[in-house]
Formats: sequence, C-alpha cells, structure tokens
Amino acid sequence: MVRFTLFVSMIFLSHAALAQVDSLGLFEHHQDIGNPKITGSSKYDPVTHTYTLTGSGYNIWFNRDEFQYLFRKIKGDFVATANFEFIGDQGNNHRKIGWMIRESTDDNAIHVSAVEHGDGLTVLQWRSLKGENMQDPSGEIFYPDKNFEVIQLQRIGKRIIMRVGHIGEPLKTVGSHLMLNLPDEAFLGLFICSHDPTVIEKARIWDVHIDQTSAQ
Repeated sequence: MVRFTLFVSMIFLSHAALAQVDSLGLFEHHQDIGNPKITGSSKYDPVTHTYTLTGSGYNIWFNRDEFQYLFRKIKGDFVATANFEFIGDQGNNHRKIGWMIRESTDDNAIHVSAVEHGDGLTVLQWRSLKGENMQDPSGEIFYPDKNFEVIQLQRIGKRIIMRVGHIGEPLKTVGSHLMLNLPDEAFLGLFICSHDPTVIEKARIWDVHIDQTSAQ
C-alpha cells in the first residue's frame, strides 16, 4: 500500500511539474513592464493552444512604456506569427496588442513593436536608443489598411520586418527597419497595453508560431 501511494504521488508530482513547465506555452515569463497602476496577467490554455492577456498601462511610447508582456529569450533570426483579437467592449482607440522584440524589461528599453490598435490601425514602431523619445511619424511605419487578424514579426540580422494579413490569406508587408543597437540576444513576446492607466484590457491570441531560422 505504501509503495502504491508513493507511486501515485510520483505520478501526480510529475504531471504537476509538466503542467508548470507548459503553463506559458512557447514563452518563459510574463510581467508588467513600467509598473502600470493595474496589474496584468498572461495565461495559456494547453487544450486550445490559446493565450489570454490582460493589461493596463498609459502607453508604449515617448521615453518609457507600461504594458503586460509575455516573453522568452531568443537569439538570432526568427519569424514569429500569431492571430490576435481584443476581447470585450470597444476601449481606447489607441489600445495596443501585437508582437514585440525588446532589449530588456526596463521600461525605457530599445524595442520594436508590431502593433494593432483598438481602431484597427496597423503600425511598426520602435525606440532605437535606451531612453529615447519615440517619434511620430519618424519612428513608425503605418499600413494603409486596417483590422487584420494575423501579425508577423521577423528578424534578419539587424533588420526587423512586420507583415499582416487575414486568416487564410497571403501576408502583406507593412515595412522594415534597421535596429543597429538591438542586441543579438533579446526578449521576444506578446503584449497588451490599454492606453489608459485606469482601464484593464483583454486579448485572445492563438495559432502562435516562433520559428528560428538560425538558432544558436
């Protein structure tokens, strides 16, 4: 009886450990960047392979950011693709979801974001130097069409490329930008920002793929 109980306990612990490892899916960590007033969260459903993010934050702009970030460390070139949608009533038109590659978790870090806004606006935006004010329009590339479900971010050396599309259709290139100061090893992940410090927003993200074309 003792052996049987021990065996069952070992199975339970093994399953619990596996569940903990897989709790964030393809990612390793999540946290609020920039200490927003309302705490965000990131969850993964292993049955539907869906990520649910909630987050607040004043913005991802100027010389510092506030948002919820679900991320992993990555080195070298990659292609990251996923489907995105906000959940709930229409919030601020400038609320943001998408992919981000970031130098660090500092609120003023170098980063590039592939963004879809609450009003459907699609844009590639960046901060080239730590603590630098992001600039409008010199620090972003807008796509003329709106309301895409699929967002892709690719890195080839120092060049970052954003593509968007509708599910089941070919992707369209928004643009690209050279990030000369972004280190080879950085953080890649999903994000949400409410663009309103007093509001929490929610998003669903699914069919997430990260392909490393030159893994090291």
